[in-house]
Amino acid sequence: MTNKITKFYKLGRNIAKYRKQKGLSQNKLAEMLDITREHLGNIEIGTKTPTMALFIKIAETLNIKEKDLFDFED
Repeated sequence: MTNKITKFYKLGRNIAKYRKQKGLSQNKLAEMLDITREHLGNIEIGTKTPTMALFIKIAETLNIKEKDLFDFED
């Protein structure tokens, strides 16, 4: 279970990293994704996981490949 939680956390950190690289606030990205800032914040800290549709939309909106979000640097 811990490994799963760690991966969700790392996924969220990658979303935050790419969001910041694009110069987007949580509010702006959430607006672009049509979700609340709170939901995006929870995804970024790993307490919520995006649906597959939202995951794809995040990658498309950030103009990155989906696999980049799973590039966990250890």
